[in-house]
Amino acid sequence: MFSIHNTARLYNEVEMPRFGLGVYKMEQGTEVEATVAEALKLGYRLIDSAAMYQNEEGVGQAVRKSGLPREEVFVTTKVWNSDQGYESTLHAFETSLEKLGLGYIDLYLIHWPVKGKYIETWKALEEIYKQGKVRAVGVSNFNIHHLEALAKHSTLKPAVNQVELHPALAQKELREYCSKNNILVQAWSPLARGRILADPLLTALAEKAGKTPAQIILRWHLQNGVAVIPKSVNFSRLQENADIFDFELSKDDMEIINSLDVNTRFGADPDNFDF
Repeated sequence: MFSIHNTARLYNEVEMPRFGLGVYKMEQGTEVEATVAEALKLGYRLIDSAAMYQNEEGVGQAVRKSGLPREEVFVTTKVWNSDQGYESTLHAFETSLEKLGLGYIDLYLIHWPVKGKYIETWKALEEIYKQGKVRAVGVSNFNIHHLEALAKHSTLKPAVNQVELHPALAQKELREYCSKNNILVQAWSPLARGRILADPLLTALAEKAGKTPAQIILRWHLQNGVAVIPKSVNFSRLQENADIFDFELSKDDMEIINSLDVNTRFGADPDNFDF
């Protein structure tokens, strides 16, 4: 049975929590600081930010004020598209490191595969990793062909691929590719931005389990080996999202949720993104 502190071992032996908090669109200052502080009190141990979110300072502040040892909180951030390229990525990393103020970053990701730039950006991440400034490096929003192109021009593979993933976009082929290559898949928008919570199949499963549809979906992710970073600034929802470790979905339940896959994105398509 999973617990909120359950971790996945990345291929470089770093232990990364499978469950965490995404802070996309949380306002810098009181909102992000209070939300991260509450999440840490509830047992969350992974916080996922990005340069583009413009709230790295608040994340760092909340982690420092929590009283938790630095090594107990896993912090992710990402290089934004306009900063991609070798030298500019090195500079962007130092900026994020300074804003977070935590001494080091646990996981640094390429936010999107910017055509003509992401390979040079990855070389910068390799250098940052070699210097010991980050515990692991990875990518976000990479499709299989992006990962294959990266493999041809790199000495280090991504430890994580963070992608849009939920029952309506199950990404089975990508998940299988990543599993085969020992790349952990992490879902952003794991609840499909709330757009499928009223689905009758999910509500029936939730009623049977005595849980909410959101809890059913998050449990589905974990049982599929996918790490999750649901976002909420509502403290009761933070608790609800974390309350998924006292039940298990059956094989039949999992198949019912799998049947909801219609290959529908609610976010941007990595192959048709206006960078």
